[in-house]
Amino acid sequence: MNLIGIGIDVVEVSRIKSSLDEFGEKFQTRIFTESERVYCQKQKRPELHFAARFAAKEAIAKAFGTGIGKEIAWLDMEIIRKASGEPDVKLSGSAQQLADSRGVAQVMVSLTHAKHYAAANAIIMGG
Repeated sequence: MNLIGIGIDVVEVSRIKSSLDEFGEKFQTRIFTESERVYCQKQKRPELHFAARFAAKEAIAKAFGTGIGKEIAWLDMEIIRKASGEPDVKLSGSAQQLADSRGVAQVMVSLTHAKHYAAANAIIMGG
């Protein structure tokens, strides 16, 4: 396997909380899939989990070298949990097409959050 790209992102939790408070469901449905919203809303501090997933999507887009918008949409990346509890990535739509065109074999993410910040790393490997 060869390295296609790496990405990192850090998000202020207060920024995500402000967007959740101000724009509510409109913000959530624009950025997060239904299963991501359900998972985050079940947590004690949902804003931490939303922030970590936001950072993960930014990190994935950076690893692809595209940013979010023209080539990859927010909802074309989903952060899911494996049975073991570790995060995993499910691509669809334009993100999956981009991955296929670049020979992506695996997208890996690592998430973390503290009281004020959430961060994520993404690594994209090709076959």
